Amino acid sequence: MLKVEGLSAHYGGIHALQGIDLEVPDGAIVSLIGANGAGKSTTLKAIVGLVKASGGQVLWNGERLTGLQTKDIVSRGVCLVPEGRRVFPNLTVDENLTLGAYSRNDREGIAAYRRRMFDLFPRLADRKHQKAGTLSGGEQQMLAVGRALMTRPKILMMDEPSLGLAPIIVKMIFDIVKAIHAEGVSVLLVEQNAKAALEIADYAYVLETGRITLHGPGKQLLDDDGVRKAYLGDGHGPTASPAR
Repeated sequence: MLKVEGLSAHYGGIHALQGIDLEVPDGAIVSLIGANGAGKSTTLKAIVGLVKASGGQVLWNGERLTGLQTKDIVSRGVCLVPEGRRVFPNLTVDENLTLGAYSRNDREGIAAYRRRMFDLFPRLADRKHQKAGTLSGGEQQMLAVGRALMTRPKILMMDEPSLGLAPIIVKMIFDIVKAIHAEGVSVLLVEQNAKAALEIADYAYVLETGRITLHGPGKQLLDDDGVRKAYLGDGHGPTASPAR
């Protein structure tokens, strides 16, 4: 289980996270929704050590991750697919996937995972010798997910995986999220498409200006009036809802 307790973080003088508490049980899909600037991406970056926590802690199966280097956090099975894909544009698809397995030394296992990625993402198989920078946005997102999966994650954190993609590709990305989850990988999902995120979430949290203001089962939040008005297009801006 991933457990975040009282997590705080600052960007200069900005208190970006103000005591975040959340949990991702083993085998669950948990969604984190909120407006732009609420602190969603910062939360994920703080979990993997890309943003330094100024308070609180992150626990993974009881082990404290806070203060560890990112590579050591990844080696424990906690991996992030960052917003904006961040593939290596001058390397081929195959080389990008190989870099995802940089911390592994099981050659047969790496080869098996690469074959699995090409089964999961047939488009990447067709373009494995193509430079990543020449791929479409959707293909780059597939590559970013595949590269993360090459680490053999136990929990995969995804930051805005559908951002800027065509609806048909968005559906494909969410199908992939469900397929990853079906294989036993826990998922912590930050997603601008709140409706899609809540529909697949076992549990969800609403983040507003660095604080969790509401949480509950995904289907329950879909029916919450405040969530519907603020994030599902049923109103004209956020309404405050108490955390519960």
